[in-house]
Amino acid sequence: MDGDHAGLVVAAQAGDDRAREELIAAYLPLLYNIVGRALSGHADVDDVVQETLLRVVRDLPALRAPESFRSWLVSITLRQINTHWHRQRTFADRTTVIDEARQIPDLRAEPEDVTILRLHVSDERRQAVEAARWLDPDHRVLLSLWWQECAGSLSRADIAAATGLTVAHVGVRLQRMREQLEVSRTIVAALETDPRCPQLDETVVGWDGLPTSVWRKRIARHTRDCPLCTATTAERVPSERLLVSLTPLAVPVGLISALAAKGLLSGTAASTTGLATASVAVGTATEAVGVHTSLIGKLYAAAAHPVAGLTTGAVLIAGGATYVAWPEPAPRAPGVTAAPTAGPSTPTSTSAGPSPASPSATAAAVPLGAHALESVDQPALYVTYAGDFATLGPVSSAGSAQARQRVTFTVVRGLADTRCVTFRAADGRYLRHHYLRLRLSTNDGSELFREDATFCARPGAVAGSVTLHAHNYPGSVIRHRDGGIFLDGSDGTKAFAGQASFIVRRARA
Repeated sequence: MDGDHAGLVVAAQAGDDRAREELIAAYLPLLYNIVGRALSGHADVDDVVQETLLRVVRDLPALRAPESFRSWLVSITLRQINTHWHRQRTFADRTTVIDEARQIPDLRAEPEDVTILRLHVSDERRQAVEAARWLDPDHRVLLSLWWQECAGSLSRADIAAATGLTVAHVGVRLQRMREQLEVSRTIVAALETDPRCPQLDETVVGWDGLPTSVWRKRIARHTRDCPLCTATTAERVPSERLLVSLTPLAVPVGLISALAAKGLLSGTAASTTGLATASVAVGTATEAVGVHTSLIGKLYAAAAHPVAGLTTGAVLIAGGATYVAWPEPAPRAPGVTAAPTAGPSTPTSTSAGPSPASPSATAAAVPLGAHALESVDQPALYVTYAGDFATLGPVSSAGSAQARQRVTFTVVRGLADTRCVTFRAADGRYLRHHYLRLRLSTNDGSELFREDATFCARPGAVAGSVTLHAHNYPGSVIRHRDGGIFLDGSDGTKAFAGQASFIVRRARA
């Protein structure tokens, strides 16, 4: 696979959009399966996949060895999974009884589980999926990688390169994961035994039914020495054979559509990805349950149409869970973000730098008109630009008129949402995010451009400051790092909050 795609990597690095789209289409199923298995079908799987692909595209020019693209992609994927978990833990630490209102889907109803139940495959396959929920998070990630190794999509060397470990060390870690998986399979089988072991019933008194490491260890202490609970372990199928026989996760049609809408996939590449996924789904479904030939013929006929093919693949894998559209949230009322222009103001200072904005900025509002954005954690540094890309730079009293002009943006009502704002530079270009980096671009009139150029303000890290959230990437905010301005999801740290907060200053002539 890597040899075949090394040429595409080189072409994509040189700016070939078609090569980049073909590369994404080729690796999207692998990426989706790693994330989907590692996160056990969590509601944020699609978001993590999108963020991963954006980072891949952003950092692709820096990849020195095109033949190592696959392992490099997997390493970025693992970092994004860990970032997701970090955000979840940070959020959980800040919430108490309001958790019920978050409406995160039940983790016990993942798409792959529904598929297995709908297709009536063996209990052992179903129990293997159930057992995966009992694994520790790091082992769940290893399981998702081992899953792809068993399927032939990754090699042991790929996993080693992606995790930064030696092949031998990876083998040791995978063995520990497999041991924990086998313990979890025993637990699942014991809990489902009817009638259940009386001593096991006593062990699980007080259990809330959720698979956690604490209860795994408690139950394992009992099942380890219980002949009744381990009666079927000697005859069960090895885990690797079960993993290979399980249906791969199909990339949802909504995710493919979202990637196409955001310029990561063309219509042709998106259709190709969907058709390939649909074919795998249909083939696996046929082997699993022996569906009548005429029915499969109809499914293949449906898959022959690009749109129908995408839907067929998604519905087959989801086991009836319909992916009709990318789950973009409804436009959220951002509070008062685009403050009305207060009218012309008379300068009261001879300083060449910007002066404090109107008081409305303290209410997480960005006033309309000519303003600049000063970094909270880097005072006297402002959002500016060099060429096409936004950067952070100083403006002193002795600064040139051109430098002062570059930190000044005309704030207008949001192109995609008038409750938010859009920033226009003096040369007529607009500040927008493109593959997670902020740059200056001319308005091409597209819906994608309007979304990318619209930002919604929220209160920042200090009084009077704001954070600017991307309208089409809820939860991702503008932040500076390494001299550039990027779009990133918060890691919950104080340092990030400072990098993502800005003071709105009224520009001076």
